[in-house]
Amino acid sequence: MPSAPQFPHEQNEEGEFTRQEDGFREWITEDGRSGYPAVPMRYHLYVSLACPWAHRTIIVRSLKKLEAVVGMTVVDPIRDERGWAFRNGPEHSTDSINGFHFLREAYLATDPTYQKRVTVPVLWDRERRRIVSNSDDDIMRMFNRSFDRYTDSRIDLYPDGSRRAIDELNALIYEQVNNGVYRAGFAMTQSAYERAVRRLFDTLDILESRLATQRYLFGSSFVETDWRLFVTLIRFDAVYHGHFKCNIRRITDYPNLFGYVKDLYQMKGIAETVNFDHIKRHYYMTHDEINPTRIVPVGPAIDFHAFHGREALA
Repeated sequence: MPSAPQFPHEQNEEGEFTRQEDGFREWITEDGRSGYPAVPMRYHLYVSLACPWAHRTIIVRSLKKLEAVVGMTVVDPIRDERGWAFRNGPEHSTDSINGFHFLREAYLATDPTYQKRVTVPVLWDRERRRIVSNSDDDIMRMFNRSFDRYTDSRIDLYPDGSRRAIDELNALIYEQVNNGVYRAGFAMTQSAYERAVRRLFDTLDILESRLATQRYLFGSSFVETDWRLFVTLIRFDAVYHGHFKCNIRRITDYPNLFGYVKDLYQMKGIAETVNFDHIKRHYYMTHDEINPTRIVPVGPAIDFHAFHGREALA
């Protein structure tokens, strides 16, 4: 008999994990017509270095050189029944902005009736003292365009002419890869697990073929889709392969996907956003219904700084 699921409100009758929708989706605009004007240091990002959804926003913040425009606080990677906590430790800290002890306090300050799961990332408005957004999708795109007057980075991760194609591939990668590893790991029945894991690897096979002839998912330049995929691939062999039983193959077994991950990892500022200590301690010590001993594996030993050879591709 399977144990009780970690997120009982996010399981359907067939034992499949069904992720909750984001609860706060306001928007920061350059001209402020939304009520949230793009102003330096008005907004603060609460993140976990362990969480792939939060990791996406950290990467875009780095690529767009917004470190002096949007502040950031990292929560403790170890989450218990009280949720994400602000504590001092290696690369995480207390909350110097609001003095919150737990991220739930930010949710309740925004909506006192909030009862769903508290998630990262959170983009906080210091002036109105409320959450602007807890949608990583929206935060990535706000960082991509809304603060351009305050940065010299001209990177555009969501170019106008490619948006439809980007949205379509984003949807496939989200359903079958980003969320697919969770649907495998949190499945409560054998059939739900097998459906999720087979769809996951079918999609990885498609992406491996796509990357055989081009450097990035849309050719010679990366877009947001590449970073959405990267955050799952960088965690795959260390966590999802064993902990979530996504073990048909490893990413290191895919020549193109592995080279692609190394290529992205080696870009300026990206390696600094990857923290395997936080990643492994979070998954192996937080999901005690999957790993009751809470033992954190030492490996795997993977050299993401090794030669990738992707420059030769168009």
